[in-house]
Amino acid sequence: MKPPQSVDLPPRPILSDAERIERAAAFAAELSGRRTVRDYAPTPVSREVIEHCLRAAGSAPSGANQQPWRFVAVSDPAIKQRIREGAEAEEREFYERRAPDEWLEALAPLGTDADKGFLDVAPWLIAVFYERFGLDEAGEKRKRYYPHESVGIATGMLIAALHHAGLSTLTHTPSPMGFLNDILGRPKNEMPYLLLVVGHAAEGCQVPDIQRLPLEQIASFF
Repeated sequence: MKPPQSVDLPPRPILSDAERIERAAAFAAELSGRRTVRDYAPTPVSREVIEHCLRAAGSAPSGANQQPWRFVAVSDPAIKQRIREGAEAEEREFYERRAPDEWLEALAPLGTDADKGFLDVAPWLIAVFYERFGLDEAGEKRKRYYPHESVGIATGMLIAALHHAGLSTLTHTPSPMGFLNDILGRPKNEMPYLLLVVGHAAEGCQVPDIQRLPLEQIASFF
């Protein structure tokens, strides 16, 4: 097999340890202000902002560089309304029939329910899909390696990019999400991963008073 072609690594800035620490601390502080938002203003967000954030997500590492992520950004009010209707139908089933009591107890402090009004108020919904398998030019299936992990990394980078751009987000995962394939016309080899709500928090927006675990509880050093 012919070896892959290589190119020079893009240059990285030459920084002192102090400068690296300053950058890392600033980025950590910026992301520590990220909160999940469920109350949105209808304030428009430029498509160009969304495009740049999606480019950032598309730079994520992936298994065998297969890049199995697919993003569908929706601002059309009629399509957002259909997505809300599909999501709320599944959420009603979840809250009324599927969810065990323990799960409902865990959700209670967050105040969530089957009403998902943010889905048609926020200016953008980004449906994230992963490829279960690829298709070559002849229509034959091609295995995808680590698609869940790859798309999870890309989604995290997307959330960070949107936060850096001054926007609020919410990860929404109604289950099942097959209605997204139907509404958005996605092929059967793509599976919905999550629905990302994007926009500006409403004036006076309140969020639950939660705390993040300290570093010593989430990281170990040897």
